[in-house]
Amino acid sequence: MPRVSQDQLDARRHEILSAARACFARFGYEGATVRRLEEATGMSRGAIFHHFRDKESLFLAVAEDDAATMVETVTRNGLVQVMRDLLERAGNSEGDTAGWLGTQLEVAHRLRTDPAFAKRWSERSAAIADATRERLERQRDAGVLRQDVPVEVLTQFLELAYDGLVLHLATGRPPGELARVLDLVEEAVRRH
Repeated sequence: MPRVSQDQLDARRHEILSAARACFARFGYEGATVRRLEEATGMSRGAIFHHFRDKESLFLAVAEDDAATMVETVTRNGLVQVMRDLLERAGNSEGDTAGWLGTQLEVAHRLRTDPAFAKRWSERSAAIADATRERLERQRDAGVLRQDVPVEVLTQFLELAYDGLVLHLATGRPPGELARVLDLVEEAVRRH
């Protein structure tokens, strides 16, 4: 029997995550049954759960993957860039916005209804908030961030703008002038 390389295992894991993201977005956590996950991935239950212990682990991996991507973007370019990327994907019919938004909404739902999940998720949300705060502190040190508002308040302001954008797009409302709104959000934290 031929050996499977780590690259092949990683590619398979990525395929499962991508298909599971779409399945969770479409059906929610509860509705994404194992049968639906098999259909979405085109793989057997054994193949899926070779990579993930159970459905909960698979969902958490999808959400963690999204959170890690957010942290990377925030660290490099700030939370407003995460919002711009999301808006760009929303305008691209080939993008994975529905899956990404679905994951965000399902995480929010599980945070409210599942204390064990909320406890596990707190590290991931803290990482995003920390990356945002650190980025803002670097911007302040560089002299491009306004000085009259504490970094903690600016962090919360950006988080609220992000949450509002996610909700706006998730409800299917058209993007309209959201690119200009994001310009305004960015301008609000800059030094004048």
